[in-house]
Amino acid sequence: MTTTLTAAVAVLGNGPVGQTAALLLARWGLPVVLVDQRPHRDGVGSKAIVQQRDVLDIWESVGAGRRIADEGLTWTTARTFYRDRELFSYSFAEAGRPAFPPFVNISQSRTEQILDERIAAEPLIDVRWGHRVVDIAQDPSGVTLTCLTPAGETTMRTAYLLACAGARGEEVRRMLGVRFDGRSFADRFLICDIRAELPGWAQERRFYFDPPWNPGRQVLIHPCPGSTFRIDWQVPPDYDDRAEAESGARDARIRAVIGDRPYEVVWSSVYRFQSRLADRMRVGRVLLAGDVAHLVSPFGARGLNSGVQDAENAAWKLAFVLRGWADDALLDSYHAERHAAALENLDVTGATMRFLVPDDERGRRHRTSVLEAAGSDPEARAAVDSGRLAEPFWYVGSPLTTPEPVRPFSGRPARGAVPPPCPGVLVPDAPISAAAPGVNRLREVARDGFLLLAADGVDTGPVRRAARLATPAPVRLLRLADSDPAGALREALAARPGELWILRPDAHIAAVLPGATPSSVTRALRRALGSSPHRGDAVAGPGDSSP
Repeated sequence: MTTTLTAAVAVLGNGPVGQTAALLLARWGLPVVLVDQRPHRDGVGSKAIVQQRDVLDIWESVGAGRRIADEGLTWTTARTFYRDRELFSYSFAEAGRPAFPPFVNISQSRTEQILDERIAAEPLIDVRWGHRVVDIAQDPSGVTLTCLTPAGETTMRTAYLLACAGARGEEVRRMLGVRFDGRSFADRFLICDIRAELPGWAQERRFYFDPPWNPGRQVLIHPCPGSTFRIDWQVPPDYDDRAEAESGARDARIRAVIGDRPYEVVWSSVYRFQSRLADRMRVGRVLLAGDVAHLVSPFGARGLNSGVQDAENAAWKLAFVLRGWADDALLDSYHAERHAAALENLDVTGATMRFLVPDDERGRRHRTSVLEAAGSDPEARAAVDSGRLAEPFWYVGSPLTTPEPVRPFSGRPARGAVPPPCPGVLVPDAPISAAAPGVNRLREVARDGFLLLAADGVDTGPVRRAARLATPAPVRLLRLADSDPAGALREALAARPGELWILRPDAHIAAVLPGATPSSVTRALRRALGSSPHRGDAVAGPGDSSP
């Protein structure tokens, strides 16, 4: 057995969540070891296909978002049908001037390949396939992983572990003593990726309730690149995909959707989904992210997208602790924020499942009455639940967020909308200038550290000095008058004279301070670092260049 001091952080699981985490940690200058028990990448099937705009933004911060977006298929409209008629459709709001469309569809396999290329170019990331973790031991100074490899048993030593072990991470949870409460649903779902020419279907998601060709159940259709379409059928618990394929019944099932035209089955799978949540997302020096920490139904595309948001939340906090910019207590906010986000996802997807698969006759009657009325009744239309699509979580109740009474959170917005900017919400993106050479969007700057946006009337000298004394973390201050000459950002923020906006390193709004004073700036920044005490003079970091 060999023991090596491997890296500042070990990331367990080389799927999109683990890949994202490793790239973000390396972006902060931290060496990372990325381990996976598989012998190599498995590129079979589409798997998670819907990548949300704000997740593309996260990937762009590590050099992959634009490529994923350009290769993906853009869609902007969600259409919902009942039996043989359309009930309604809606498009997505665009606060500010976002760099990316609301969603792009691209297979998880292709996304992983693009992220792999970025990882291969990053010398701080050490990828180790064929490493099955069989023991996780912690002490006050670090984590020791024991791994079985083709060459025998080895151990790794690291300061922290980020577990992104996926839906089959029960062994990891067992080693950490983490519960994973929830439920499994009886009905199964058949996925078929087919290649066919379907004119007019390429820019929209289609959801069918009780169509004539799948009576009593649902069908979801997503367009994908290369004239490929992902079709999900809800099927009975005893459904046998192999028997249906051999009998020709699957061909009839597909032709009922697409008509009598040529097609090719690229991939198919049957799954039974679950709704589960880990009781803890921080266990000492181990953080859990993605499907190992939470499983939700696929209606709403909240699995991969929320996992990537876990990765970003964990990465900046681990980086700040390891760079000496914050105390270890900051990591407690990882559980507070991302566990709350997972509860939100479970609530949203649970409501969807109760509508899609009612538990009793009363629920079935309610769903039928809503669907029958939805064509003409706006209230009934609003009650139709075919899945609320993925969105960032709002950290309004976080211990890191400074509330502001004049900018309260307005609550969960309507489907496809975003909440008005306020403390805890992800900042809208917009073009900016006078930030840095080659940098022309707000979120590009926001992810370099803390970003202070000063509206007209803010005395920036005292604010800048207070920020430097409050935290050694990288801080940048931009005046809206200089950085937003066209006014797009001021309009998106509805910025008022005298306001100072403080953005976290994940582009969420930590505070909005009317009439900012040095003391209010100090309090807000220290709160955003988990009440970290003053640590002395600032040190340089990514993007540390205040004007």
